[in-house]
Amino acid sequence: MAGIYIHIPFCKRKCHYCNFYSIASLKNYKEFMEGIIEEIFLRKNYLEGKEINTIYFGGGTPSYLEISDLKKILEEIQKYYLFNPNAEITLEANPDDLNPNILSEYKKAGINRLSIGVQSFHEDDLQYLNRIHSAIRAEASIHEALDAGFDNLSIDLIYGIPSLSSEKWEKNLEQAFSNGIPHISAYSLTVEPKTALDVLIHKKRLAAPVEERGIENFHILLRKMKEHGYEHYEISNFCKPGHYSRHNCQYWNGEHYLGLGPSAHSYNGHSRQWNVRSILEYAGQIHHGGRFFEIEELSPEQHYNEFIMVHLRTIWGCDLNKLREKFGNELAESFSVLAKKHLSNGKLAENGGIYTLTDEGKLFADGIASDLFSDT
Repeated sequence: MAGIYIHIPFCKRKCHYCNFYSIASLKNYKEFMEGIIEEIFLRKNYLEGKEINTIYFGGGTPSYLEISDLKKILEEIQKYYLFNPNAEITLEANPDDLNPNILSEYKKAGINRLSIGVQSFHEDDLQYLNRIHSAIRAEASIHEALDAGFDNLSIDLIYGIPSLSSEKWEKNLEQAFSNGIPHISAYSLTVEPKTALDVLIHKKRLAAPVEERGIENFHILLRKMKEHGYEHYEISNFCKPGHYSRHNCQYWNGEHYLGLGPSAHSYNGHSRQWNVRSILEYAGQIHHGGRFFEIEELSPEQHYNEFIMVHLRTIWGCDLNKLREKFGNELAESFSVLAKKHLSNGKLAENGGIYTLTDEGKLFADGIASDLFSDT
């Protein structure tokens, strides 16, 4: 079982907070397509014949991709990889790119899951984030997607925006609930170094996020999701029963995946690879038979620490028996000893040897995980 991630680096314009590799232009689109079609062939043995159960078009803005090129990518994958006909195929989309005609084309192409980048249903929040769509278009895109038969639908929301009061945040959530959306990803706004948001805050042209507001929004998020029957199955992800993102669950369960496109990452169980963050370098190296990626062989310690990091973020937690089976008694015992502090302060819970974050602990997930890491 494995997944394929396809990075589409094109955007109509860059959001202030974005630190992913993307360009606000269709320049070098032809070179990108030539490169990715060739990479699909070149990397056909990377997953060692594992069945492809998920495909995920991320970005950037995958809905900026020509429908004919979307189909071509999927056709090439099915040509060279063991493809599960019931695979989950997700496309990230911006609300302004969606309409009934394109949604119908996505269905015909085999897309069976949409992830719409709503971020907020309030205009001032969207302007702060430099989103290209309006609040009205955000709502309309959801109705169009549901009408087109995309019942496996997810939306992204962002909290912790300076203009987002607790009352407005509750309204965002209620608007999502009223549409019956089965999956919601909610992210705290973070100011990444060298992003436009970082620069604008330092120039005093935009207000900085206030940590206390983000924490307040997070508590509201947890309460409202529980009230409306959503499972909090990963730090930033909530769904109605049975509507997990199968693709992302493969990441969190340590399954293998192949990343295609500039800046995309891959994992095959013993090493990680990441492609160069430049369309022209990526396509040029592929065309000339050069090296277009870097490789890192993972040490036993890195495998252990990654297991802790990703599993602790999920509802399924860290299973002490699995730790013992995979990494031995010494590391399992070390984990249980280090976990005592967080059990006693109420940030971790333990049930039958499975350790999970409490609601309070979810605010400190990365710090707790690093406390539990092996430093040998």
